[in-house]
Amino acid sequence: MSSIDIEISEVGPRDGLQSIDPIMPTEAKKRWITALAAAGIPEIEVGSFVPAKVLPQLADTAELVVHARQIEGLSVAVLVPNLRGAMNALAVLPHKITVPLSVSETHSLKNLKRTHAQVLEELRAIRAAIDELPTTERPKLEGSLSTAFGCTLEGEVPLDKVLEMAEKLAAAGCDEVGLSDTTGFASPVQVREYTRQIHQLLGREMLSGIHLHNTRGQGLANVMAALDAGLTTVDASMGGIGGCPFAPGASGNIVTEDLVFLLESMGLKTGVNFERLMAARKVLAQALPQVELYGFTPEAGLPKGFRPATAQSGG
Repeated sequence: MSSIDIEISEVGPRDGLQSIDPIMPTEAKKRWITALAAAGIPEIEVGSFVPAKVLPQLADTAELVVHARQIEGLSVAVLVPNLRGAMNALAVLPHKITVPLSVSETHSLKNLKRTHAQVLEELRAIRAAIDELPTTERPKLEGSLSTAFGCTLEGEVPLDKVLEMAEKLAAAGCDEVGLSDTTGFASPVQVREYTRQIHQLLGREMLSGIHLHNTRGQGLANVMAALDAGLTTVDASMGGIGGCPFAPGASGNIVTEDLVFLLESMGLKTGVNFERLMAARKVLAQALPQVELYGFTPEAGLPKGFRPATAQSGG
């Protein structure tokens, strides 16, 4: 793969599917993940290690990690809510484990049934478990600052609280922190300011990625603000599917296909091939025909004569 300027982390198999009722068959998920990787997506969050009774859609996450780990060059990411989930994840060794910490404690209690103190305690235990592995097998541990820009349950989330939790995640042993607009509240001004503040507090290497929702149509505007502030990884979901089942009204991740077009049209290399990306969308559409897929770029197609930055660099 050619060098890329901005890394797209595809979260459709986890965040996209978790709030969708029809269960996508495991074999179809494998085909989708394979197709996404073939399109040049460098990182895929393939699932979450939560109890099957809570999210039956994600009950096959371990099998998907094993499948995705066999794809050369692909970074395999998962979400875990607690130590038990992390231990299940470590049994199959993804490349990255994300633990969400809701800056809004009300959301944390609803989402994870844990206070901030309890989440941080679990994080320290997860760090210890990772450190027991050989150095070459240790997944990267990310602490995600969920509901960082606002909460459907609490409303405004103060920046001071975001910074406090970022510092505590770092102290608990996270390799990096991530900003997450779980509820689609964020504005470009917030994204820029929060990123700069965390960079000043923890260093630029501790925050490189952001997870955005398009609930109120701000998604791509917030991407521009994130790029302006120096972030280099953006989460997105194919077809814009998904959201948080524990944050009412927070549906709608930003659309991977539209994000790729935005970045490539700006001359930023993503390493993604449009034709293969649309082929991956077909795999998803065929597996879940009753689920509406969004995206302006898939509907309109590419402009006549358009040459993606990745293609121009030989990617």
